[in-house]
Amino acid sequence: MRPVTLGTERLLLRPFEPRDVPAVHTACQDPDILRWTTLPDPYERRHAQEFVLSIAPAGWREDSAYTFGVFTRDGGLVGSMGLVRITPPGPEGRLAELGYWTARERRNRGYTVEAARAVVDWAFAELGVERLEWFAEAGNTGSRAVAERLGFVMEGTLRARIPFRGTRRDAWVASLLPSDRGRPSAVPYLPGPR
Repeated sequence: MRPVTLGTERLLLRPFEPRDVPAVHTACQDPDILRWTTLPDPYERRHAQEFVLSIAPAGWREDSAYTFGVFTRDGGLVGSMGLVRITPPGPEGRLAELGYWTARERRNRGYTVEAARAVVDWAFAELGVERLEWFAEAGNTGSRAVAERLGFVMEGTLRARIPFRGTRRDAWVASLLPSDRGRPSAVPYLPGPR
């Protein structure tokens, strides 16, 4: 897919560019980002270069991940957000997973939720996503708070779902359907008995 740019009232979501390497490297020195993501620890400049220059662009090219750099309107890095584990288009629609990290100094301002709403709406309207998933290591209350503010429905805890530095960790899982955002679904949803 050709990379796209999305905008909100306060933010610009665009593909990362080479000039973003220093800001990504700096943001990813945060112990909380390293604790709750699978980024390498220590996170060296070469890791930021590989992510910005190779991994993120390859995801767009190969339709395997759509990664946005999230920036304030004056160009300051807020974080990274994207869709991963994207299934190919099909008659039943697509599945995708929403993932994100936010720079420490940009947290608690509503930026992550604002950016995620734009990505979620784009996924449902333009990509034909019929189920959007969110996973986080059990205990990552910050990420969970964002997912819940977006309307994700918590579905439970998956045991040993996340491989993490030589261990396996439990994961919280939640989903968001187009109907949860007031959008029609291309494929009817038939819920099971409750």
